[in-house]
Amino acid sequence: MSAAVLWFRRDLRLGDHPALLAAAGEGPVVALFVLDDALRRPSGAPRIAFLYRTLRALDEQLREHGGALTVRYGQPENVVPAVARECGATSVHVSADFAPYGAARDERVARALGGTPLVRTGSPYAVAPGRVTKGDGTPFKVYTAFYRVWAARGWRAPAASRPGDVTWRALAGTGIPEDPRLPPGLTLPAAGEAAALAAWRSFRRGRLDGYASERDRPDLDTTSRLSPYLKFGSIHPRTILAGLGPGDSAFRREIAWREFYAAVLHFWPDSAREYFQPAMAAMPYATGKAADEAFAAWAAGRTGYPIVDAGLRQLLAEGWMHNRVRMIVASFLVKDLHIEWTHGARHFMRHLVDGDLASNQHGWQWTAGTGTDAAPYFRIFNPVTQGRKFDPDGAYIRRYVPELAGVRGREIHEPWRRPEGLPDGYPERIADHAKERSESLANYQALRDRS
Repeated sequence: MSAAVLWFRRDLRLGDHPALLAAAGEGPVVALFVLDDALRRPSGAPRIAFLYRTLRALDEQLREHGGALTVRYGQPENVVPAVARECGATSVHVSADFAPYGAARDERVARALGGTPLVRTGSPYAVAPGRVTKGDGTPFKVYTAFYRVWAARGWRAPAASRPGDVTWRALAGTGIPEDPRLPPGLTLPAAGEAAALAAWRSFRRGRLDGYASERDRPDLDTTSRLSPYLKFGSIHPRTILAGLGPGDSAFRREIAWREFYAAVLHFWPDSAREYFQPAMAAMPYATGKAADEAFAAWAAGRTGYPIVDAGLRQLLAEGWMHNRVRMIVASFLVKDLHIEWTHGARHFMRHLVDGDLASNQHGWQWTAGTGTDAAPYFRIFNPVTQGRKFDPDGAYIRRYVPELAGVRGREIHEPWRRPEGLPDGYPERIADHAKERSESLANYQALRDRS
């Protein structure tokens, strides 16, 4: 009996899934996931473990409805056609992928399928990359202008969910691998569609109302924590947007940032690795042993700047970091330590559970002053004033930097000024912010003078 293949990628759920509905309309459905080393290799253990747990949750859902997830290992252009032949597939269905690797991979698979169509329905975004453009059809480079058109254009309502109406057909596979070994003490969020929907309900019920005023406060933990679920499609942004009201514009704008960066990567695929502003590639950066040692101290959360160290230790402990703190630690690496943004972006992608190529690379370029921003480089985050403003009592710092747990009051943001000296075990500052800020601005001015 012939079937349709539903090739899962960044849409690991059964609800609000247009590609699933399209496949189910053709008859029995084979649920396929391909273990692709081209995507697994750049991923660190936290993200791989979360992916495997998400796949297990999806497999459990399918089994509740009489199916199972068929997992195969190999290159998609070999695996997908083989599965299609094995089940006599009339078509292969996917959610469209607009990232550089994913788009090229899908073209290879479409060619390898021959006469079996690869049907693209929906995408991981509320509005697919490429659909929001200027009046002349050219892409936006500035978020604010993109957001106005994106919000005015709107998006479809969530797709109907009917997993009980699907006839599933399972094939033999390799199974879902065991989790890789995680760093000691690392905790990951619960995985899967049910966990994603529970996290969304919890945020909407308890923290959404205060999001606009408190989203930059890492000490209050008032963000949604939905980014890992959006990364793997355990929840669709359309589902989230449908639950927002007119007063929730601050959170809606955060969803739009994800969509903006996906569009930027779609139109400028080289920006995943190269400078969005090519002239900025001539900026001088530190190299050699001293730079390597500074980077190692930064990565370990031992810079001597408490808010920076807290953020990097949160990353190691949870595979996640508060968004405001991501900007602070990125600015410190590039503009205080003068280390090229690409090193920090790779570190994040190795450790983040929610590591998304478009959001990560362009978030780093935005902070580094090399990306989508009209007047970027003069934005240099002062780690002391940022800490005082967004972690005023030091609760966030104390949570992740135990050496400072006993430091009372606002002196936690400048422990080097304490009359009794630094607490035992806490490092001296590896850079003087005022001095390094001046050097960064001088380097930028010199670059402008030469261009």
